[in-house]
Amino acid sequence: MAFRTKFLTSVAVFALTTGSVVAENHEEMTAETIVASVDGADITLGQLIMLRSQLPAQYQELADDVVFNGLVEQLVNQQLLANTLDEDPLRVDIAITNERRSLRAGEVVNDLALVPITDEALQEAYDARFEGVEPEQEYNASHILVETEEKAIELIESLEGGADFAETAAEESTGPSGPNGGELGWFGAGMMVPEFEAAVVALETGELSEPIQTQFGWHVVKLNDSRETSHPTLDDLRDELTTEVQQEILNELLETLTADAEITLPEEGAFDFSVIQNLELLDK
Repeated sequence: MAFRTKFLTSVAVFALTTGSVVAENHEEMTAETIVASVDGADITLGQLIMLRSQLPAQYQELADDVVFNGLVEQLVNQQLLANTLDEDPLRVDIAITNERRSLRAGEVVNDLALVPITDEALQEAYDARFEGVEPEQEYNASHILVETEEKAIELIESLEGGADFAETAAEESTGPSGPNGGELGWFGAGMMVPEFEAAVVALETGELSEPIQTQFGWHVVKLNDSRETSHPTLDDLRDELTTEVQQEILNELLETLTADAEITLPEEGAFDFSVIQNLELLDK
């Protein structure tokens, strides 16, 4: 985990100047082009570009000249303050070490992300994801919720005699779906309480259930339709699978590097884990 040290990035320090600090010439510029200097310490164009890319969103909308001059002033102020130290404090050296390690590792990860992922690799990842995975069954049902079994039986008799289910649900159901004719929409396994789900699974399309008791009361259920879910296509999952394959490539690289490296890890019990909260050690 890298710890990034942010220094003097407040709005107060990000003071915006009106004058331009860059010479107006058309010479070819590089990341090493010197933009400003403070007592011999150079501030380069590359430093500005990197800092510009890390600005919060509200600064990204500002005009380039405003941001340019603001960043130069910020870096000059930072350099002036930094120059008052005779040597780097331990915490600075540690932060730089962590940041350098993180950035170097990030470069490797970014390079891996640029490696094209073949259609064959994506197909292999797609097949592996759904190997042995059967399509799930989904159900579309409506129900009428009442307080007693007697009432549920009475409604079933009425419905079997020709009463309209949706109208009956709107008139009699105490559940929130009543005003919508008792419609519950599509649902799959595990989305309903077990007693309700078991009754729905046992029904044929268009069939009414016997009275079903759950923690909510007594239900009369009608199965409107059922279907098998289809797996998403490879194109639907292309971005997700690409990330998955890239992660596998990174994991394989790490396994190879780990196998070839000489790594020493802390022995069990060697450290009190709470020591990582002791910031005072950074002052020694």
